[in-house]
Amino acid sequence: MPDAGDLLLVYVSSMSKQEAPVALLDKADRIRKDVSASTEQRHKSKLGQFMTPAPTARFMASLFPNAHGICRLLDAGAGVGALTCAFLDRWVEGGFQFDGVVAEAFEIDPRLNAHLRDHLAEYAERMAFQPRVFADDFIEAAVQLSLAGRQTFTHAILNPPYKKINTGSLHRVAMSRAGLETVNLYTGFVALALDLMVQGGTLVAIIPRSFCNGPYYRPFRDWIFKRAAIKRMHLFDSRNSAFKDDKVLQENVIIVLERGGQQTTVEVSTSTDDTFSDLVITRHDFTKIVHPGDRERFIHIPTSEEVDPLDLPGLTHTIASLGLTVSTGPVVDFRMRYHTRKMPEEGTVPLLYPGHQIGYGLKWPVEDIKKFNAIVDDDESRKWLIPNGWYPVVRRFSSKEEKRRIVAGVIDPRELAGFSRIGLENHVNYIHEKKQPLSEELAKGLAVFLNTSAADASFRRFNGHTQVNAGDLKSMKYPSREVLCSLGRWVMALNSTPDQEMVDRAFEEAIR
Repeated sequence: MPDAGDLLLVYVSSMSKQEAPVALLDKADRIRKDVSASTEQRHKSKLGQFMTPAPTARFMASLFPNAHGICRLLDAGAGVGALTCAFLDRWVEGGFQFDGVVAEAFEIDPRLNAHLRDHLAEYAERMAFQPRVFADDFIEAAVQLSLAGRQTFTHAILNPPYKKINTGSLHRVAMSRAGLETVNLYTGFVALALDLMVQGGTLVAIIPRSFCNGPYYRPFRDWIFKRAAIKRMHLFDSRNSAFKDDKVLQENVIIVLERGGQQTTVEVSTSTDDTFSDLVITRHDFTKIVHPGDRERFIHIPTSEEVDPLDLPGLTHTIASLGLTVSTGPVVDFRMRYHTRKMPEEGTVPLLYPGHQIGYGLKWPVEDIKKFNAIVDDDESRKWLIPNGWYPVVRRFSSKEEKRRIVAGVIDPRELAGFSRIGLENHVNYIHEKKQPLSEELAKGLAVFLNTSAADASFRRFNGHTQVNAGDLKSMKYPSREVLCSLGRWVMALNSTPDQEMVDRAFEEAIR
């Protein structure tokens, strides 16, 4: 990767705006759709390749502050060039007052690289724009510049590849040399791009929201906070809006970072989809984004519709301080395939899946269940079984566009009478006390609390996964045992399953 400082700058000519290229982004978008449709899914997965649709590219380009002088732009993982095209279109339309633009675009896929060169060359023919297109591996090239301490770029616009990287892989080793430990290519791309920017430079990237929480992304979060200020974040209400052509069920966030910036308030915007027709913008103090004293430095993303859990009284406990533990169901059915049974039989005990969970109770067995209802209880399987009793349970995976991310229920041992042990499948989290069941009122109270809008809002602020991990439930704040038990007694007194409004009202009254 050559040093951008060595590049020949091309200055603005007397060309009028009318002579500038038009509709090149739309042309690039048509090619993106054609290439994506003709590319095997296996190839996309190998490269972590999901190209940016034109509406999202235009929106991302609009998030840069106005600027002048010479722009040095980085587009790493450029695809067919949609993001750079959108950036240049904004310049053509008067959104920037640059004297010239030098762009470095990286695309390792030769099928995309050729289109990228053609699209950027059309701009270069009619604008004060010099493109440099590289087929190099961006991680390897950027690590070399990072180690050399180069800070070159004034602007960066990225849709990096979404791909996990294993310990010992070449990318993992290379990034370790630069001081970054990470588990996904997208965090590596953003981290290294940020490291190569000049002070005051702006980076805009669309990335999975998964970096906001979880211990594996803590080094990446620390890397960002050490080098930049978060200026804005944008969320799509629909998980698959950003890359709907590729059918990606992934919650994405567009993030704007200022290299060396002072961290103050953060703008948070939302839209239903990539038309951005119902854009809503709110502003929040950084203490609402990263809670003071949070050693994990989880990134919360509040919106105007969400209840702010920090403003709720009584949420002062963690699962640990309540003397409880969250665990994932121990039974992994494909590893226990010789022990699982479709229906109960002699020598088996109940095996519970999310499909057995009905409100605050159970339905077991289920005759038409796609999985299993029972597991053989013998010396080999017994270590994976738990004592029968009252447990709050939470589905690990929420269905597409489910209203609540957290869906909690209760194991009712009365529905499993006659069994001293039961099996919990791996798609269920459960709460226990030193590996023993809880009282009925505490178990049901926890389920009620976890089903509140407040708990769901708190969870959504730092979790963008389609799954709820045990670690996420451990990170949340809870009411006291007394409040939880009062909620349990409340739901026990009902003759039916409460609706959302009833649950929220009961919770608000309990914590007053």
